[in-house]
Amino acid sequence: MKSEIALITGASRGIGRAIAIKFAQAGFSLAINCRSSAQELEQFAEELKSSYHVPCLPLIGDIGSEDFVADAFHMIEDTLGSVSILVNNAGISHIGLLADMSLEEWNRIIQTNLTSVFCCCRRAIPSMVRIQSGRILNISSVWGSTGASCEVAYSASKGGVNSFTRALAKELAPSNIAVNAIACGVIDTQMNQCFSKEERNLLAEEIPAGRFGAPEEAAALAFSLVSAPSYLTGQIITLDGGWQ
Repeated sequence: MKSEIALITGASRGIGRAIAIKFAQAGFSLAINCRSSAQELEQFAEELKSSYHVPCLPLIGDIGSEDFVADAFHMIEDTLGSVSILVNNAGISHIGLLADMSLEEWNRIIQTNLTSVFCCCRRAIPSMVRIQSGRILNISSVWGSTGASCEVAYSASKGGVNSFTRALAKELAPSNIAVNAIACGVIDTQMNQCFSKEERNLLAEEIPAGRFGAPEEAAALAFSLVSAPSYLTGQIITLDGGWQ
């Protein structure tokens, strides 16, 4: 696996950051992305290079933009080579009543959470098919299966990611390319910092495991999935402490 080149989107913090560290520890060459935290991402890239002695290319821009994705893949190919592991992790949330949501807010959620998956997969697939090998992993959510009140757009986007995963897996299985997703429950990241301490405690009580998941646990599962045989494909694997 050490010669593999992995692109991880949304990698400046949270689950994406933990995945990047896990992959760097295993010797992957990395391209990491975020939309706006340029200084944070560039510093993280330097930390990965110095700590794990792996190439790491930071890519700052909107991964839901077709033009940016095209430019990003050109930079990766020119600097590192062809992407053989794609982790679509970039995602944003929106909490509020659907009736109060603007079309602009809706489009932003769909573009970041779902269109980005389309754009990155479309660019990564040709080189994977050419060598008859590759792994695509999409980071989804339990709300993509069950839906969440006041998170309609987020739930819809993650439901789209789940269906996208299952369908693309069937399309790419003949080429020995596995496509899977992790449906995360409550992971202790900045996305969940909007809750008060009391709300966090009440939420943790609903989870059979009695706690939020750690980003490192999601990263460990991500690594195991991209390391698994290609016969494991089209799966939406839930990581939620028994919650849903």
